Amino acid sequence: MKNKKKIEYYMSLPYNYVIQPITDESGSYFYAQVLELEGCQSTGETFEEAYESLREAMEGWIELKLKSGYEVPIPKVLNQFSGKFVVRMPKQLHFKLSIEAEKAGVSLNQYVLYKLAK
Repeated sequence: MKNKKKIEYYMSLPYNYVIQPITDESGSYFYAQVLELEGCQSTGETFEEAYESLREAMEGWIELKLKSGYEVPIPKVLNQFSGKFVVRMPKQLHFKLSIEAEKAGVSLNQYVLYKLAK
């Protein structure tokens, strides 16, 4: 019963969900995942069904991690990020991107952000 309280604690945290409509060879449905919990995913015929199914999957995912002695990641929040990070790249790529940015009339930073957002 001790683990149940821990599961409830984790289930109350503000995890980041992605629920998106999918249409493929098997039909139309909604695919849902928890960004912080690798492999924690589910599907449903409707958005609501996918959400409920994902919550059930989360509970099982967390329970299994706790029983196995693994740490359960806590949610990421937007204010943890500054919007800056350093990227090392080969000189040749830096050169190429600088030329492309100059041709586009923007800073290298703006150009790289544009390329990453694609």
